[in-house]
Amino acid sequence: MARLSQHFFYAFFLHAVLISTRCKATSEHSKKHVVAFFIFGDSFLDAGNNNYINTTTLDKANFWPYGETYFKFPTGRFSDGRLVPDFIAKYANLPFIPPFLQPGIDSHYGYGVNFASAGAGALVETFKGDVIDLKTQLRYYKKVEKGLRRKLGSDEAKMTISKAVYLFSIGSNDYMSPFLTNSTVLKSYTNSKYVEMVISNLTTVIKEIHKIGGRKFAFMNLPPLGCLPTIRITRPDSNGSCLKEISLLATLHNKALSKLVFELEKQLKGFKHSLFDLNNFLQQRINHPSKFGFKEGKSACCGTGPFRGVYSCGGKRVVKQFELCENPNGYVFWDSIHLTEKAYKQLADQMWSGEVGHPHVIGPYNLMNLFQAEA
Repeated sequence: MARLSQHFFYAFFLHAVLISTRCKATSEHSKKHVVAFFIFGDSFLDAGNNNYINTTTLDKANFWPYGETYFKFPTGRFSDGRLVPDFIAKYANLPFIPPFLQPGIDSHYGYGVNFASAGAGALVETFKGDVIDLKTQLRYYKKVEKGLRRKLGSDEAKMTISKAVYLFSIGSNDYMSPFLTNSTVLKSYTNSKYVEMVISNLTTVIKEIHKIGGRKFAFMNLPPLGCLPTIRITRPDSNGSCLKEISLLATLHNKALSKLVFELEKQLKGFKHSLFDLNNFLQQRINHPSKFGFKEGKSACCGTGPFRGVYSCGGKRVVKQFELCENPNGYVFWDSIHLTEKAYKQLADQMWSGEVGHPHVIGPYNLMNLFQAEA
């Protein structure tokens, strides 16, 4: 009970610190026009929105040992520390971008907002009732846009919206959920049709944001889903090898996403984009961890069973037993699905300043260039 009370105190303390930091930042930078950062997607980007919704512990990370290395207590981020948006915000001279549902942040929208929700998909049906799907994230963004217009006036709000960068990581759960829930949805559609549905929903959201005034978009494609520790153990006869069926879906999605962003560049006025090849980035670290400063690329730091692939980190989910490695910095994967802070930092560094044309940085901009680009 004492340990639990301590976590509640730390969570309250973090909330107070983040709010006070943002207030200080507001007073110091109110006269400068910053480039806001809006974040949409799933658990790779969720900074704590799911702390505030009625969902299961499968889609929450507000308990130890999540957050143990950087924050020293759980914040709702699915890692031992910071995520990609935290590093990108730092590089862009922004404070931490808060979750939309965090109480008391509505007066600080000028720096951006994080709408991402662990478990979310582009399809409304994906983990329906337990997550904030992409369509709902768009609805929340529209509320923020109206708030900016009230606070800043129409012209200033328009400038904030057009200069802002919009980051997306979405789709993984749409393809993983049928494998993790024994759903028969994939038998109802061909692979190409299912991918088309996911991409279509994403396209609708992008076009809506563009219609409102957004111009600068950044995307992470899907990781090699079949090689995540939790997917490796879904088939007892696979001997721990990557599951080809789900990796194929990720590959089809990534090809469609790449095609989409170049088409939108032609169709939408002023549309600028950065597309990062997370799939290739992660595959290299899974297969050659030592080359990138890791000792283990396939097994998770926190979990149980083969590859620590049972999603039990923290002991608050269906399976209570879990093991925890001594040093997360030696691992690519933090838990059965998500990455360590060290891996996220390497990812953010390449997204921020990676040379365009590098195998991982696809498109005319890296994130540093995108933040600096004229709207």
